[in-house]
Amino acid sequence: MITLRSSQERGHAEHGWLKSHHSFSFAEYYDPQHMGFGPLRVINDDWIAPAMGFGTHPHQNMEIITYVLEGAIAHKDSMGNGSTIRPGNVQYMSAGTGVRHSEFNPANTEHTRLLQIWIQPDQLGGEPLYGEKEFSREEKQGRLRLVVSGDGADGSIKIRQNASLQIGLFDAEQRQEVALAADRLTYVHVARGELTVNGLSLKEGDAVKIQNEEKLILEQGKQAEVLVFDLPH
Repeated sequence: MITLRSSQERGHAEHGWLKSHHSFSFAEYYDPQHMGFGPLRVINDDWIAPAMGFGTHPHQNMEIITYVLEGAIAHKDSMGNGSTIRPGNVQYMSAGTGVRHSEFNPANTEHTRLLQIWIQPDQLGGEPLYGEKEFSREEKQGRLRLVVSGDGADGSIKIRQNASLQIGLFDAEQRQEVALAADRLTYVHVARGELTVNGLSLKEGDAVKIQNEEKLILEQGKQAEVLVFDLPH
């Protein structure tokens, strides 16, 4: 079964300095039909104005992944971490028993665009954790690159959930086919460009929920950047 979640159907928030599209219910956007998918709870497509950002605020019991598409984001947290994340970098923060952090666009003239992703952990509590890693365009071009997983396989960032995230760049004749397990969920989000997923033509911001399908086929990309989540029920 394949269910389309079109870009236009997402929730939208406009705060002047922040423009955000919500794939799932978040903050003032509430849709009981879109509360998450398996443990995947949030995908926010955020545009942050120059020299603006999120002030220090708390989180707990959530696996938080940040993927920058354009510009940069400056991170500081109560664990003592401070760094600037740029396109190609994947940032991970396990909030555990509690953490406070801030995220700001350090540029004076350029906006930042990022995907903010929340995944519920497999257990509550635990010491907060932080990590980041760069994955080059070459690693993702024409193929899916594992960037986040529950076991840290293939140099990916290890998170506290039996879930994974792969990211790929597809253009022209580039194609990938992936076997899917019957007892798992698959969520595909097109971050940029256009891509055909199992015969469905998707554009930027579109996504599909996949259940009980034997394979995933990614093809006919037009400067596409795609995120593929493998999730437990």
